[in-house]
Amino acid sequence: MLRHVIAPSGRYTKASHDVVRHPRLNNDAKILLLYIQGLPEHAAHKPLSELAQKLGLKGRAYQKAKEQLVAHGYVHEWRTQGDRGRWVTEQLVANLPLTVEQACGLRRGPTPADASPSTRVPAVGGPGRRVVGGYEPVEDHGEKTTPHPPSEARTPGEPCRAPEPAPDLGPDPDPQPPAPELAEAERVLLSLRHSRRELHLGVREARTLAADAAKWLLRGVTAADLRRALLAELPHDGVRSAVGFLRYRLAEKLPGDPMPAPAPSSSAPVAGLVTCQGRGEDHAFRPVADETECASCRRAAAQPEPHSSQPLPTDHTPWRSRFAALNGASGLPGLGSVAVARPARC
Repeated sequence: MLRHVIAPSGRYTKASHDVVRHPRLNNDAKILLLYIQGLPEHAAHKPLSELAQKLGLKGRAYQKAKEQLVAHGYVHEWRTQGDRGRWVTEQLVANLPLTVEQACGLRRGPTPADASPSTRVPAVGGPGRRVVGGYEPVEDHGEKTTPHPPSEARTPGEPCRAPEPAPDLGPDPDPQPPAPELAEAERVLLSLRHSRRELHLGVREARTLAADAAKWLLRGVTAADLRRALLAELPHDGVRSAVGFLRYRLAEKLPGDPMPAPAPSSSAPVAGLVTCQGRGEDHAFRPVADETECASCRRAAAQPEPHSSQPLPTDHTPWRSRFAALNGASGLPGLGSVAVARPARC
């Protein structure tokens, strides 16, 4: 056999005879190991399967080559679970066989005791005393709007001043409604879906609208009236957004503040008792104005007098005698002079 070998001057990989002549590694495993050995540093971080695909190793051929490299110590793998529960696989590929202890040592890296002093990063500046406290950050207000004035850095030696109290702006113009009204308003909003399915609200959506609905309850509107107001005169083409529609209606149809109750007017002084000037026994009454008779005497005086007529006898005389007496008093003939005609019987 003749040989003609010229050593390349560049773009070559030094292959160990232990790898090239390994009796238990197939060609795919040897080529994959040499290919990874010749990669630059910026391309060696990719997974072993992705690098094998560039060589055309897929499926069973890649799995067999990897099993041989792992079995003989050229490839080592570790599977760990991260903080967020995701599993991560770390791979180590070496051009000479390594034991598990040696691979774990390379994975951890050199310890501080084994590291050489020349490999350490030198410190910048000289040693100094650590200053604790006394620092106030300087805020950057170049491109943002803030209601607070910008802070200024305090010069060394300047005494610390207490922050000035914020000015009292009075009560909150839009206070949060009480909890009972909020719960009642949320219940009304969630019950709308039983009448119109297009007004179906979730729990979080109802809570965002509960503050606006509670204002109705605070102004004297009952829960039933609030429900009727939200369901009345819905659009003919339906409601597209239940949240937007109800928010608009709660704001636009909000009733006015209830009218304050009128202040009690000062009553007139109570008049004293006076004696009634009407007929009958003496009695007193309390006049409303300047009347001199009580109400009973005024009603009795206003009634008409009964018509005067001859009193009827109260004795128990027969009616014929009483009738004769009345006829005699009026000058009419008595019953004896009256001829009574009787009809003849057939």
